[in-house]
Formats: sequence, structure tokens, C-alpha cells
Amino acid sequence: MTTENLTLTRLSRAIPTRFVLEPQAEARSAIADTLDLRSLRKLRLEGVLLPEGKSDWRLEAKLGATAVQSCVVTLEPVTTRIDTDFVRSYRADLPEPVGDELEMPEDDTIEPLPATLDLRVVMIEALALALPDYPRAKGVELGQAVFAPPGVPPLTDEDARPLAGLAALRDKLAGGGSSSDDDPENGG
Repeated sequence: MTTENLTLTRLSRAIPTRFVLEPQAEARSAIADTLDLRSLRKLRLEGVLLPEGKSDWRLEAKLGATAVQSCVVTLEPVTTRIDTDFVRSYRADLPEPVGDELEMPEDDTIEPLPATLDLRVVMIEALALALPDYPRAKGVELGQAVFAPPGVPPLTDEDARPLAGLAALRDKLAGGGSSSDDDPENGG
């Protein structure tokens, strides 16, 4: 079956429903724009929807994609190949949300049972989760940026250590710095 939308009440509960979704170039371009990708060369979702119990369903799928993102350091193109298997369980007995709050089940593969399962949405969500958050071109390291106004020494990570000032004070006091007992203005 190659349809994007599966109306679950119309599917046979006696046999698994197989599907393949492979968007053409125009659809891949729209998905790339949605996910802020440079391009999406290949994209394929293949799997099976299995009935479970009286009304629940289990989706077992494999996502394949070739995505091009911008390097977070140099903005050069970074190509990533994704081949990942994933599972979703659609349950009829999940509690209804109360107001703006929704209790999340411990198993993050469990979702509320929809009337119609949009495979395109499932595919885009799986792709978004599989993409690298901070893609980097090969050999690129994120350097240390140091900024300061003219004439002011820049503050580095080493300078910002929380106990660095205490160590300097300890060293000053150990080196014979003056104390309040020796200060003539304090009666010493």
C-alpha cells in the first residue's frame, strides 16, 4: 500500500498492512524547507501496521534518507545518510489531556490512537528526530570566541572559573598581604 493516509477503522485487523512512502522531488523539497535543510536527496519510509488487541495498532518502520544541512561552524554543506528503524504504538486507552497538561507515558513510542494515520507526518517526525542537531563539516572544530571592548582584556573561560578569585586572594594573603590588624586606621 502506498497511500499517505490510513483510515484505521477501514484496515483489516486480520492481516498486517504494509506501506511504502517515497516522496518525489517536489515533495522532498517542501519537506527540506520545513526542516530547514539545504536539500533532501532521498527519502523513503517503509513498514507495516500491525493490529494489537481490540483497537490498538503498532507501526514498525524503516526510514532511509540522504539529507544536506549547513555546517554550524562554516555553513558548508554537510551530507548525512540516515537508515533507522523505529516503532510507534497507537493506543486507544491513553488518558485525555486535562487543560494544557498531558501526562506523558514512560514509553515514548506510545501515542494516542488517531482516526487517520498520516504517514507523511510520521515520516517527517522520524526524519527530524534522526537528523544531527549540530552538523559539522569534516575536520571542523568549534573554536573559542573571545570578545571585549577596545582596551579591555577579554574574559576567557579560564578567567571565569568560580573559585579562581579565591585562589588569587589566598595567594595574596599567604604572600604577606596586609590584614586589618596591621592597618593604622583600624586601630592596629
